[in-house]
Amino acid sequence: MNDVSQLLRAIEDGKAHTAGQLVPLVYDELRRLAAAQLAHESPGQTLDATALVHEAYLRLVEVPTFAGRSHFFRAVAEAMRHILIDSARRKRAMRHGRGQVRVDIQNVEIAAPADDEELLAIHEVLDKLATEEPQKAELAKLRYFVGMTFEEAAEVLGISVATAKRYWAYARAWLYEEIRANNPNS
Repeated sequence: MNDVSQLLRAIEDGKAHTAGQLVPLVYDELRRLAAAQLAHESPGQTLDATALVHEAYLRLVEVPTFAGRSHFFRAVAEAMRHILIDSARRKRAMRHGRGQVRVDIQNVEIAAPADDEELLAIHEVLDKLATEEPQKAELAKLRYFVGMTFEEAAEVLGISVATAKRYWAYARAWLYEEIRANNPNS
């Protein structure tokens, strides 16, 4: 991944032609991360890993520079998070069939209802965590929205795996309590 950092530096230095070399280097890893994230989504998800990577890439094109590999993958996590949140909001809207059950035509079975409420609840409190504990919030984004392992997330954040596990335990407990406080019916 040293090549990724070098290409990001070259792009930052104004060598825009190197941007085309970055995509092939990170595409497989981004697609794997997107697939891992979508594996945690409910059946009936309209996004696939390829679409999620492409949407994230289109959002990242607007960011002119990255301060290295870590910043790049944080930006990817943030972009994927917003894409999934936007998708959940669209599905939750009445005009897009809120409350409707998706029917899988191939198997003529009713798919499990999407868990968009949980996704939106996490999104709402994650910004609050970011103001209080930014690194723990970043870890939560990488784990929850991108599906990174502890080892991958620790590398991106520049922390040890043990610290990543401690941060994850803290973030999960904090998010749970905050969501419960905001939604007493849960």
